[in-house]
Amino acid sequence: MHRVLIALLRAGIAAAILLGLFGQIVVIPTTAADEVDRFPPYEPFAAPYVTVAIVGVACVQVALGAVWMLLAMVRRGAIFTSRAFRWVDVIIGASIVATLLAIGVAGHLALADIPSPDDSMDVISALAAAIACVGVGAAFAMLVVIMRSLLRKATDLETEIAGVV
Repeated sequence: MHRVLIALLRAGIAAAILLGLFGQIVVIPTTAADEVDRFPPYEPFAAPYVTVAIVGVACVQVALGAVWMLLAMVRRGAIFTSRAFRWVDVIIGASIVATLLAIGVAGHLALADIPSPDDSMDVISALAAAIACVGVGAAFAMLVVIMRSLLRKATDLETEIAGVV
């Protein structure tokens, strides 16, 4: 992979991590506080949902950090080694944790009696978004598991060819 492309990808990863950090520190808590000010019955739900949102963003940041490390391995030409599996496993783990968080949120939104100022449309919309996150997270985790098996096969073939040569 070309060095310029790797540098651009790293810049994008760094920007995404910093943007996520801004969201964790400023956007998520401020939005939750604004919603509680707008509709006080949301107050008991604010802290748990803020915590889940911050942890969800942290899962994305962890996965991006693992991609950063995989890019470093690509740059060195060492992607087909056993060390790459550690970083792929980190991505899988982070996506599974984020998906489990989304399942928990979807379950809570579906089963809890959450008051709503707008005829429950905001709760229904949040439930739909949580269900979409579950689907996307599960699909992403399965895709990365498949890609991990392809990496395993390529690593085995690389090792076999190196032994022959």
